[in-house]
Amino acid sequence: MAPSTQVEHPDGRVELVDDARIADSPYYNPELAPVPLTRRTWSTYNFFALWMGMAHNIPSYTLAASLIALGMDWVQAFLTITLGNLVVLIPMLLNSHAGTRYGIPFPVFARSFFGLRGANLAALLRAFIACGWFGIQTWVGGEAVYVIVGKLAGPGWTDSTVLLGQHWTMWLSFALFWVVQMLIIWRGMEAIRRFENWTAPLVSVGFLILLGYVLIKAGGFGPILSEPSTLGWGPGFWAVFAPSLMAMIAFWSTLSLNMPDFTRFGGSQRKQLWGQVLGLPTTMSFIAIVAILTTSGAVSLYGTAIWDPAQLASRFDSPVLVVVALVALVLATVSANLAANVVSPSYDFSNAFPRRITFATGGLITGVLGVLIQPWRLISDPHIYIFTWLGFYGGVLAAVAGVLVAGYWVVDRTELDLVELYRPGGRYWFSGGWNWRALVSTVVGAVLAVGGAYSAPGQGPFPEHGLIPLLKPLYDYSWVAGLIGAFLVYLLLSRPAVQRSAPRVTPLPVGED
Repeated sequence: MAPSTQVEHPDGRVELVDDARIADSPYYNPELAPVPLTRRTWSTYNFFALWMGMAHNIPSYTLAASLIALGMDWVQAFLTITLGNLVVLIPMLLNSHAGTRYGIPFPVFARSFFGLRGANLAALLRAFIACGWFGIQTWVGGEAVYVIVGKLAGPGWTDSTVLLGQHWTMWLSFALFWVVQMLIIWRGMEAIRRFENWTAPLVSVGFLILLGYVLIKAGGFGPILSEPSTLGWGPGFWAVFAPSLMAMIAFWSTLSLNMPDFTRFGGSQRKQLWGQVLGLPTTMSFIAIVAILTTSGAVSLYGTAIWDPAQLASRFDSPVLVVVALVALVLATVSANLAANVVSPSYDFSNAFPRRITFATGGLITGVLGVLIQPWRLISDPHIYIFTWLGFYGGVLAAVAGVLVAGYWVVDRTELDLVELYRPGGRYWFSGGWNWRALVSTVVGAVLAVGGAYSAPGQGPFPEHGLIPLLKPLYDYSWVAGLIGAFLVYLLLSRPAVQRSAPRVTPLPVGED
């Protein structure tokens, strides 16, 4: 009998018997290799802190605040965000399981169903979205730096010469913020974990200062909570609710794919599961209610919904208050950006060229592309931010998630062969390194999700009646359409497939791990 290639421990986690069996593969590098159990040490708190660091940031705030800007009242906005986070948690936990069980990152997990080469399609789709998000986070973080220095340096900083539509000092703040993040990511994954741990308890301070100031100025919760919805609860609200809910889901749809990048370090399935269940819904609900109340208070104070916290803070009378609030927001944004938008594309770009691109190099590529995507345009308008940016890419990534969930939980019943994930011509080679079933399923799911993409006149790049008018009604439910469509198509196409041989696994007796 052939020797076993992997060992299953009593808690269900699996590791390779010997990394040497994959070290010569062109699809291997040390950062893409399965993590040995001795390094899978993340606790429930590590995952909770990770989510606190990722959720408590300026774009999370603007996401909630933008719903107020679109006409919702605080109840409608809070319900929309909370429901969206509970929904996206489901595929996130389903895909997280593979990371903890096998110690593999997202692009290697994707090889199981897309093929060793085809996985690059799924990984690069995720990577380019992360580059956009990295750019957005870096821009708003740079804006906070610009406001902080402006409060200390005076009008000479804030009224500097305009260059390419922005003050040159704003460009400088953006560049400084970019450099700081690149220095951290260059130190590797462990540096990110340490940074998340110590910043997590602090990142709420800035948002609470914003809320406290607005509450005092507005005269308490009364005026804020009494701000009416301009949409009501009729057709006007429901027309905005559906695409807004999809946008809330899309906000974390990226992480629903690549959470294995983090859960591969999990001390157990229980630890990663509870860390995420306690982390995502609670932290996002907290930042949502703070953003909603603060923005509603701004409407009461200034007569307009100021959905950018840096711009809101700039109106405060006390320079000390502004500096303290925004320093906390800057820390929060660095924390979120590194975890949510640099780790994944670093692995994804490395997966495309394992022998040439390291984790750190992948992070640098992410940083460069994040600037080229011009994030200041994406976040300039809530209609573009929610209905165009979030709605469109959320539907596409949902199709990828549908394939992964169907393949891992239904087709392969959570059983993967670690050596084969790195071996050309093996079990996951399919046809020339590509699995046509996954490709077709992704395309069908994506077309169902975003084929009907439309924009209101003057409020986006899509035609008013949709790219494919027949599919226009589905665009308001893009994430659901993409996930379910790809899930069902992959199951249908996989039924006649030849049954693949099960991996050779040696169960490790209790007490030997």
